[in-house]
Amino acid sequence: MNRGCRANKTGFVLEATVEGTLRGHGYLEICPELPKKRKLDWLLLSTANPKRYAKQVYIGSSIYETEINVDFYIVGSALSPLGLIVECKWQEDKGSVDEKYPYLNLNIKSCYRVPTIVIVGGNGMRQGSIDWFKKQIPDNQNLLGVHKLEAFITWANKHL
Repeated sequence: MNRGCRANKTGFVLEATVEGTLRGHGYLEICPELPKKRKLDWLLLSTANPKRYAKQVYIGSSIYETEINVDFYIVGSALSPLGLIVECKWQEDKGSVDEKYPYLNLNIKSCYRVPTIVIVGGNGMRQGSIDWFKKQIPDNQNLLGVHKLEAFITWANKHL
């Protein structure tokens, strides 16, 4: 298996773990069959379950005016009842995911409309990049936290 395929597979495992955490806290996935650009309206207007989420949700344009699709958009959390975004970033081997943190931070600050949690996983990220990202929280009103997976689960147990 080449590096790109393995990266997608391992990133999927991180997202599946996050999804399991959401389900464990009573969240229900809605509208998985809808196109990305229709999910947000459906998610926000739905009354199917007070605690709900959708995956791969289009939320608008990035700082480069390209489409932004977030990993998870959650509705109904006590912390942010109108919406909470969860982004997952996995880097198992040396690579460039952590070099994309400034871009993600600027998008969260400028383009995301609701609070956001970023979950980082894998041993390929430089610790300095994670430390840098965490230091952005006070200056980014939409960035609630940057957590490794275990810390996210602990956070979710308290806030979801």
